[in-house]
Amino acid sequence: MARLIKTGETPAKKRHAHMRSCAEVLRLLAQRGAFDDEARDMTAFLVFNLRGIYQTIDESAHAWDERNYWKKAEALRETWRWTRTAADRLEALIRADQWEAVPPVLIELVPRFNSITVTAITRDADWWCGALRALLRNGSAG
Repeated sequence: MARLIKTGETPAKKRHAHMRSCAEVLRLLAQRGAFDDEARDMTAFLVFNLRGIYQTIDESAHAWDERNYWKKAEALRETWRWTRTAADRLEALIRADQWEAVPPVLIELVPRFNSITVTAITRDADWWCGALRALLRNGSAG
């Protein structure tokens, strides 16, 4: 029997899209002087994308768990746990309205996205417009 190959939305493709979104938003935020309404939306959009990255990692790790490669699955989760932690930290700051504490967290994230080359910005305000309202509308963090 031949092996089935999925050509659709794989966790790796979704993860790369989230990584690209994060890299672009971090670059755009670095060019801003203050946290206006759009920058706040961009930060909330970053939270959603960081969570999306961890979700794809969890999907991949689950596949390893099903094959009884639990050490490999846990190593993968541990390697990428920073995405969930960063998302939780940013969301806590956003909910507490502590925007002055956000830039240091963003600066810590920049090295995580060095592998993503951003030659042109492909995301625009349509991607993050309303993200802050959506984040605040969702109940608790996580």
